[in-house]
Amino acid sequence: MFSRFFIDRPVFAAVLSVFIMLAGLAALTGLPIAQYPEIAPPQVQVRAVYPGASAAVMEKTVAAPIENAINGVENMMYMDSTSSSSGVTEINVTFEIGTDADQAALNVNNRVKQVENILPTEVRRQGVTVEKGSSNFLQVLAFYSPDERYDDFFTSNYVTLNVLDRMKRIPGTTNVQIFGAKDYAMRIWIKPDRMAQLQLTAQDIAQAINEQNAQFAAGKVGQNPNPAGQELVYTITTRGRLSTPEEFENILIRVNADGSSLRLRDVARVELGSRDYDFRGKVNGKPATLVGIFLQSGANALAVADEIQKTLDQLQPRFPEGLTYAIPYDTTRFVKVSIREVVKTLAEAMVLVFLVVFLFLQNWRATLIPTIAVPVSLLGTFAGMYLLGYSINMLTLFGMVLSIGIVVDDAIVVLENVERIMHEEGLKARQAAIKAMKEVTGPVIAIVLVLSAVFIPIAFLGGLTGELYRQFAITIAIAVIFSGVVALTLTPTLCVLILRAEHKKPNRFFDWFNDWFARVTKRYVGGVKFMSLRPALSLILFVGMLLLTAGLFKITPGSLVPAEDQGYYIWRRVFYPMAPLWTEPTKWWKKW
Repeated sequence: MFSRFFIDRPVFAAVLSVFIMLAGLAALTGLPIAQYPEIAPPQVQVRAVYPGASAAVMEKTVAAPIENAINGVENMMYMDSTSSSSGVTEINVTFEIGTDADQAALNVNNRVKQVENILPTEVRRQGVTVEKGSSNFLQVLAFYSPDERYDDFFTSNYVTLNVLDRMKRIPGTTNVQIFGAKDYAMRIWIKPDRMAQLQLTAQDIAQAINEQNAQFAAGKVGQNPNPAGQELVYTITTRGRLSTPEEFENILIRVNADGSSLRLRDVARVELGSRDYDFRGKVNGKPATLVGIFLQSGANALAVADEIQKTLDQLQPRFPEGLTYAIPYDTTRFVKVSIREVVKTLAEAMVLVFLVVFLFLQNWRATLIPTIAVPVSLLGTFAGMYLLGYSINMLTLFGMVLSIGIVVDDAIVVLENVERIMHEEGLKARQAAIKAMKEVTGPVIAIVLVLSAVFIPIAFLGGLTGELYRQFAITIAIAVIFSGVVALTLTPTLCVLILRAEHKKPNRFFDWFNDWFARVTKRYVGGVKFMSLRPALSLILFVGMLLLTAGLFKITPGSLVPAEDQGYYIWRRVFYPMAPLWTEPTKWWKKW
């Protein structure tokens, strides 16, 4: 008999359970933590820039050729594109769930390269970027000056030079970007009236700038082949690209026959400014530079957030005086609260289960057995989750809350049968455990198989719903399997070691409870007899419950996951034609 082996070898049974617990504890430290499982399909983003182009021009000359090339790429579900009047086209390609994001990005990039040569020259010069998209928004960091000593132009460039690279090197981040980065750029504001007087076009000015603001390799002096006796070789260095507004102002636009010249400053105003002004970020009314951080698939959100906080704490002493940071949007705050509440519920469920067990068994020794056996099954569940690549999230923890009441049943089945045999037949704990396991080994295995047959098929559901609830169902199935193993190995061993011949001691409360429960049981049995003699009434009630369930199912609002208030809101105002984006994540109590 399988259980007899462990009854005769209690140390081996204990070591096996300790091994399961250690494996679960080790997996617990390596499991990623998130609010929900990874359910979003992978995305690849294609971005092209055509400075000065309208939305219609972008759609015809940039978006259309790229879309035609990408269409039909492997495992593609759909794509959507946006062409704005700021000269930017963004195409998001969504792929089937389970598609490798790296391979998808490579396939899209290959398609884009096929049509890159027919795109406008300026678009090719700016470059078409293809990168993996991420919907796992982790945080938004805001860098600003409380006394408005620095504007967002200064803070954006400071963050780009001193902070952005450090954030990108943090393990677990997949994309770190500044929203509306105001990179330094030489802004040339042309004067149309002066250009009309001098018969110039914007193309003339652009051509002059491109010709005179360039980097050239000037060559070398004395390079082979050279005359005899030439020993030294000199590399010629020349002035490279222009870097100051004054240098740009001196660019020659035209030289006349009489020796007079026309320079850029005569037809334009030159200043060092931002590359674009389409985005404006604010935090509590202060101009701010907003940095978005996206979480890598499968990464631990809480660990990554903690590492970001440590990095910011290290960088803050180096900030210029008057510059600080805030984290107005942080998804991990809600994750922490959610996980804490579910863990609290998990602890409450365990306490309630053990109180109920003690109430019915009325023996602290007997209650101690499921108290030891249940944690072994729960910790073993974490090891199974780790092997399957799952995460600690709302659904897996909720599955463990439900599984507490299920996994305790196997231990109680074994325990009650051992206790019954001890007191009805007067056997010692060891003989009673051996006899009890001969009777309940089959039923315990049947319990595991039936419950597994209920939950495992959910793993084969497709679509977003299947992805969402798969981890919930499989977590319960894993817990049930481990509870069966523990019930056949550790539980009978504990019965032998813990149970004694004495039975429940007389107690006024337990006597009252047993009397009350016997009366409730008698009424229940009477109700069952009453209904069994009236099958027509039972059928009518059953059909009525089905109709009521169908009606409630029809009128109850449906959604993928319940909507929960996470304590923030994001709003934006759009102005035509510049369309700057204002983003002010704030606490809900500051909304009004």
